[in-house]
Amino acid sequence: MDHSHLAANWADVRHRVDEACRAAGRDPSEVSILPVSKTFDAAVVRAAVALGLHRFGENKVQEIRDKSGPLADCGISWVVIGHLQTNKAKDVARLASEVQSLDRMDLAEALHRRLQLEGRGLDVLVQVKTASEESKHGLAPVELPSFLDELARYDTLHVRGLMTLATQSEDPAEVRACFRQLRDLRDAAQARGHVLPRLSMGMSGDFPLAIAEGATEVRIGSAIFGRRAAAGAV
Repeated sequence: MDHSHLAANWADVRHRVDEACRAAGRDPSEVSILPVSKTFDAAVVRAAVALGLHRFGENKVQEIRDKSGPLADCGISWVVIGHLQTNKAKDVARLASEVQSLDRMDLAEALHRRLQLEGRGLDVLVQVKTASEESKHGLAPVELPSFLDELARYDTLHVRGLMTLATQSEDPAEVRACFRQLRDLRDAAQARGHVLPRLSMGMSGDFPLAIAEGATEVRIGSAIFGRRAAAGAV
């Protein structure tokens, strides 16, 4: 299959992210792009690796399991961005380099136990629910301070920042408010002594708004890889 569209798509996304940074008065080097390869097979990911990409976001641990074998020679860092069940902790501890969807203490405990057995640590972002949709996962904002304090007990979990999914709305102000809330929560947590340099927020349809509100990473799937058969493109 021809994957030549990936190079043009990647160049376009990189350009658009850079332009959004400049429009927000920010240095483009401050914002990284996490390509989201969910639903795309190993051959597509390998073609993206040929472009110099080596870090990919996946919603489902099963997809990481399926792709990690055929792509073992590519030096890929797999990032879990979807809702994570505790029974997947074993695979995550073995295969993932980062989890961006840590949102409850039983999951932290499960990951910690498995990571101890693996003899390694894991970068994590705490997912905060800033949107009203029931379908969105994440920690309630009011619970974030105590949650961060409790996570300090787990030396295998390296907390690097926060993540959120904005509301699905045609009103940019509503979308932007979600991103602003995450930034404010991060700033408040840092004032309390937590070091949280990263804000993962913004996807293909709303990343300029996220960048304007301080995103340090945007998660881009369909704009790089193309349309998915499944609904809910990132």
